[in-house]
Amino acid sequence: MDSVLISVLSFIVALGVLIAIHEFGHFWIARKVGVKVLRFSIGFGKPIWQRNFGEDKTEFVLAAIPLGGYVKMLDERVEPVDAHELDRAFNRKTLGQRMAVVVAGPLANFLFAIFAYWLLFVIGIQGIKPIVDDVQQGSPFAIAGLMSGDEILSVAGEETPTLESVRMQMIDEILNQSLVDIKVQSSGGGTRIIQLDLTETPVDSISGNLLQYLGITPFRPKLAPIVGTVSPGGAAEAAGILSGDEVIEVDGQAMDDWVAWANYVRERPEKVINITLIRDGLTMNLDVVPAKIEMQNGVIGRVGLSPFVPEDFYQDMLAVQHYGVIESIGASIKKTYDMSILTLKMFGKMIAGQASLENISGPISIAQYAGQSAQIGILSFISFMAIISVSLGVLNLLPVPLLDGGHLMYYIVEFFKGSPLSDEVQMFGQKIGIVLLGGLMFLAIFNDISRVFS
Repeated sequence: MDSVLISVLSFIVALGVLIAIHEFGHFWIARKVGVKVLRFSIGFGKPIWQRNFGEDKTEFVLAAIPLGGYVKMLDERVEPVDAHELDRAFNRKTLGQRMAVVVAGPLANFLFAIFAYWLLFVIGIQGIKPIVDDVQQGSPFAIAGLMSGDEILSVAGEETPTLESVRMQMIDEILNQSLVDIKVQSSGGGTRIIQLDLTETPVDSISGNLLQYLGITPFRPKLAPIVGTVSPGGAAEAAGILSGDEVIEVDGQAMDDWVAWANYVRERPEKVINITLIRDGLTMNLDVVPAKIEMQNGVIGRVGLSPFVPEDFYQDMLAVQHYGVIESIGASIKKTYDMSILTLKMFGKMIAGQASLENISGPISIAQYAGQSAQIGILSFISFMAIISVSLGVLNLLPVPLLDGGHLMYYIVEFFKGSPLSDEVQMFGQKIGIVLLGGLMFLAIFNDISRVFS
């Protein structure tokens, strides 16, 4: 229940902030070009909070459905406008001014993403070094010549200090369906270039464990099977296991690392397990019965233990992607641009039928990602918000009526035509937009529900 609450609150905070930033872009530029703003709303539906501010008594609203927002401006096409305020009506502004108001929303989302990435780069993005533990025989990476112990230094000329940066570069190259030059450093210290063939790699492979699909298992240092903490009321406490105990055998099988011991327990819910352990230099035997835990993907066993992790255990495996204050500006702009292009490529692949529509996520999935990132830490949550902000910016610029990109499309036609499109044409376009966006929302929610039940 706690994780659900965290997901819901994180979702509301993230989406609320990003919607407010988007609508503030429209609001700020509208005011700058002399348009009267009647309402600034975050959310749709019934207002749960509203106040009037400023000389124009602009109504600021928080509404019940936090899945969007809008800025209502004075406009003769919507309602009659008093003669003394005609110069403040949106429809009376020049084409350039109207285009600026429309573009300002998505631009605000891109600017937020740039700021978020700048902050992350200045603080430093921490991750695991991309060192290879195992290469699956016959896999794309094995064919390319990658070997156990190699560290991936760059992909297609882009430095990859962390596993996450390797994954992101691989996604881009899979969308490009390209041959990729990868610079690696062997465990002996020498460097070489290998070529990975991604020309036939299916786009849908990026939605799963991509690196595993391509044939590599990242290196993880082995953690000794030494007990760190014992959960109160758990099976381990009932069996008499104490902090500091070292598990050496389970049912006669030697255990040399914590993962092997944990996997053994997971596979044996409600079954008696005989443990041989060392405590204060003495060897002893205990029986423990793992509790049966229902998970989404099946039933597992759990005894209520966590491992002892030395303070410097992961130190040699950590890498930090860090830039100076000024250098981070360029890096954050490039990161936002790369994420925007990546999002557009993915949209293109789905439209072309080369990627499954199951990749579209709705509010449930976004809430889950929000909760997971928030529980990891503030930097992870900021990174999540940057990604969503880029997605909002790109989505709103698509040439679909009702979206900012649809309005922009009308204005471009007006520029070449010399006059606005007729109300009938614009109304027809809005109907198409309602159908397209309604279908997209239905598909996103359907995918969410399918993921929950699968």
